[in-house]
Amino acid sequence: MDETEARWTPDQVLALAPDAASRTAAARLATQASWSGAGASRDAVWGLCAGSGSRPYQTAVDLRGPAYACSCPSRKFPCKHALGLLLLWAGGGGAVAAGATTPEWAGQWLTARRAKAAEAATAAAGEDGGPPGPPPADAARKRAERRAVRVEGGAAELEQRLTDLLRGGLAGAERAGYQQWDEMAARMVDAQAPGLAARVRALGAAAAAGGDWPSRMLEETGLLHLLARGYLGRERLPPPLAETVRTRIGFTTDSAEVLAGPRIRGRWLVLAQYDTADERLTTRRIWLRDAASGRFALLLSFGAAGRAPELTLPVGSVLDAELAYHPAAVPLRAVLGEVFATGTPDRTPPGASVATALDAYGTALADDPWLDAFPVVLTDVVPLPGQDHWQVADARSDAAAPLTGPTPLWRLAAISGGRPVTLFAEATPSGLRPLAAWPPASPTPLPV
Repeated sequence: MDETEARWTPDQVLALAPDAASRTAAARLATQASWSGAGASRDAVWGLCAGSGSRPYQTAVDLRGPAYACSCPSRKFPCKHALGLLLLWAGGGGAVAAGATTPEWAGQWLTARRAKAAEAATAAAGEDGGPPGPPPADAARKRAERRAVRVEGGAAELEQRLTDLLRGGLAGAERAGYQQWDEMAARMVDAQAPGLAARVRALGAAAAAGGDWPSRMLEETGLLHLLARGYLGRERLPPPLAETVRTRIGFTTDSAEVLAGPRIRGRWLVLAQYDTADERLTTRRIWLRDAASGRFALLLSFGAAGRAPELTLPVGSVLDAELAYHPAAVPLRAVLGEVFATGTPDRTPPGASVATALDAYGTALADDPWLDAFPVVLTDVVPLPGQDHWQVADARSDAAAPLTGPTPLWRLAAISGGRPVTLFAEATPSGLRPLAAWPPASPTPLPV
């Protein structure tokens, strides 16, 4: 894979921007006049951008991360200078010298970054290259045991409250207001079971949503009951399902611990990237798919409220990289290990029919009933607007599925132009949430 093959497109670069203002500012900086000493190697891009002071900003990008460094004071990540440099490089034309000698300041940053990554990998595997050793003291084990007891108490209390709720009937839930749900969620937080707390809040939201709220509330109540019972009887569950229950309850596994386990190397196509935010946290979801096996992987990255998460991957790029999966009944969430090279796809990925994709989703739900999103790639489908909702239909059969999402899907319709496309979506209980589509005869996905 040479430097030309690894060159990103401007759309991929702009997809990394934390906001619209950064995209606008980066476009203004993507000119040869704004930069001096701009160069690129197989794995990095660097340059000096004229700033407001007497000294230019030193900007570098490690394409194998990607990761960014800039001497500017911006708190945005990546900053407008990194984005502008990438746009200049993506545009080609010789403005960024290919195969140039890495300047000392950029080389020092790249060397330090990669040495740190190597140290982290060594620490995860143990100093002798074997599995990591046990915790240095019994303190961690004792804390885990105390938490397990608290969660068991919270799950038992929740079971009783759900029993009382159903005994009294759902009709009174709408009139009771949100206070009871907020108090119940707070009890689950005290029991150190944030996953149960989140589902309790979903119960309260269902009761206040109007429409067919009793059906939604009954569904959420059943899932919450199943999760609480699953944790109380976790010793009798198969290990993958027991791990899934622990994760849904709110137990976490350190990334270093996951990376210390088996890793899978492949050519991972970046299918989609998007953020969700609440008052405390910004969560970035990045979907990948291995070209050879068709296996999906979900990378999660987090940032404090109002701050973009650090991990950003250009949609449509291909990573030659290692991943390690979190243990689960339906392994999807993964941790990104070493990235060996980046490139671009040479063909549209194969997909499935609507019926086949929905069957796969049903099988996944049987293994993990609390699965909130399941990845599917559909081939030869046509998006169609309807009276109540959009849908996507197979071009060669009568099968169709509803589409769901926060915004109208005219961009998807524009990409399609009435012709069959390949579509990447998350299958959810309310329908397929489209995230990316491939225009006819294009190997690069476009965000929907």
